[in-house]
Amino acid sequence: MTDDIITACTMDCPDACSMIVTRHPDGGVRLRGNPDHPFTAGFICRKIRHHLRRRQSPDRITRPLLRRGNGWQAISWDEALDRCAKSINALRHEPASILHIMSDGAKGVLKQTTKLFFARLGATRTRGSLCDAAGFIACIHDFGSRKNNTIEDLMNAGRIVNWGKDFSRSSIHMSAIIRNARKCGAKVLSISPGGDGNEAFSDVFIRIRPGSDRFLAAAVAKRFIDADLIPEAILLRIRNFPRFSKTLSTFSEDRLLERCDVTSRDVDALFRFYTSNGPTATIIGAGLQRYRRGGENVRFINALALLSGNMGRKGGGSYFHLHSLGNFNLEWTRDPAGKSRRAFPMAVVGREILAADPPIRMIWVNGVNIVNQGPDSREIIRAFASVPFKVVVDAFMNDTAERADLILPAALMLEQEDVIGSFLHDYVQHVPAVLKPPGEARSDYEIISGLGNRLLPPIFLPSAETCFEQALDSPLIHGDWTTLRSKGTLRAQKPDIAYTGMIFDHPDGKARLPANLHDEPDPPDAFPLRFLTLVRRNAIHSQLLPEDQEMPPRVWISPHCPNLKTLDMEKPVDVVSPLGRLRVSLHLLSGLHPGAVVYRRGDWMKVGGGANQLVAAELTDIGGGAAFYDQYVRLENGI
Repeated sequence: MTDDIITACTMDCPDACSMIVTRHPDGGVRLRGNPDHPFTAGFICRKIRHHLRRRQSPDRITRPLLRRGNGWQAISWDEALDRCAKSINALRHEPASILHIMSDGAKGVLKQTTKLFFARLGATRTRGSLCDAAGFIACIHDFGSRKNNTIEDLMNAGRIVNWGKDFSRSSIHMSAIIRNARKCGAKVLSISPGGDGNEAFSDVFIRIRPGSDRFLAAAVAKRFIDADLIPEAILLRIRNFPRFSKTLSTFSEDRLLERCDVTSRDVDALFRFYTSNGPTATIIGAGLQRYRRGGENVRFINALALLSGNMGRKGGGSYFHLHSLGNFNLEWTRDPAGKSRRAFPMAVVGREILAADPPIRMIWVNGVNIVNQGPDSREIIRAFASVPFKVVVDAFMNDTAERADLILPAALMLEQEDVIGSFLHDYVQHVPAVLKPPGEARSDYEIISGLGNRLLPPIFLPSAETCFEQALDSPLIHGDWTTLRSKGTLRAQKPDIAYTGMIFDHPDGKARLPANLHDEPDPPDAFPLRFLTLVRRNAIHSQLLPEDQEMPPRVWISPHCPNLKTLDMEKPVDVVSPLGRLRVSLHLLSGLHPGAVVYRRGDWMKVGGGANQLVAAELTDIGGGAAFYDQYVRLENGI
């Protein structure tokens, strides 16, 4: 007989879908969306469906592997953990020489035990993120915290302004809400460099120069100020409006529009969206904050939501990523002794390793393919080569695992128990293990607990059940571990409308506006095109099977791209940056800004891809994010 088990998706995706796993007697497995879950509503995306192929792949690593010369030797878990313990014990007198690199390749409460382990060691950690740090901190600067109206409140919007989110490739459930809102009469205006799938979701589209969103937002804000349209009640809820107004007074509208390459007609359309009767909701995509001035981009968009009277309002608000673990109590993940620890910005981790004093002697990587996903991949490779002992916890021989001295086989989604939240909605969910990991693969918790027991002196981690109990001991969650395990899903108790009454979370209750508007340098003469490494439809980040990676990688440019005139399309084409070149397959895409090159990120260097080997490691203006899209390139015929 078949059996059905409810679990949830732990991928780095905002939807955190509730799933029904059907196990058949012959070993077959079927995944489908849980129709009884209030948010998932019975449907899931292609990324989840493709996960079954991935977990069953013959390329999967299922035993610990030790580097032997140019090859790999399978070893026992006892030998693998003994080697790790020996290295850590030898370095405990100087724990800063151990670097822990972790991100959200798999999400969950129990994954945080690895952070607790290295915090108790006093090891060097990373800070910031490769994904959304600039936008996240921008919202904290503006509002004193990171809060959204509930995602369901989009149904109350009369208009929705979508700044840069590709509804055709990310968050299938937000896309469904947008479709339903339009059916109910809401109008949607999308702003992006184009070439995405937003046409089917939009009533109005504005194509913008990549990275220049702050200038368009500033142009509309300037119209609000010049027309004296901001009510006194709103001005009283803002701390620094005079400084903001003075900054904008130094820019003409023509100058602002020239910087973002839009027309006055585009500004008219956006201005109408923010001034018409009824609420306007603002959705901010992650891409526009992946520039050097990414935080400033988000802050000026937030300013429009604020000045137009749409913050703290039903059907309004400004939506950016939430903290996926923000509804939980995470105090237990911190070292009780409060050791001082060195921290390297994730976005420049290769540079930091090479310059470290004391030097890094051991690296532990879990939850991220950092060589592939971090900017300046080749610098990260050089940095790894300088470190005597590298341990990578992963399931595949990807670009980071290739640089390890020891690979520990990781259990994947469906194979380990956990509790998850979401960075889009307020449901927390139990994630039971429903399938057995292949071979000897283990969860991060099992690995790090086993290692801690071998140290001298040992580091004993709390039991999994204790971790879950402590995480759920949160004022936002009305229910304990027993309740969640029984029900499967609980909804965090938070207001439907963030910042009601325009009371913000700064100590004085007032919002802040950006004080400066920095200009955007012109592209270098030798590298005229922005290199946009955007999301895929069928995979998360670099979680791709080797056979699914098309080589040479595809890139897209506008039919009106000026670089096209210098190319012979019958000959091989390379994308070239100051860091190197990469052979690509060139395609034309109508609607894309002429100054952009689009690359769907995630393929591996080892098979001929790896866009980040061309991208310089630079930090965003705030938050310690990675300024991926600040990279300029050119196209030229290769040899």
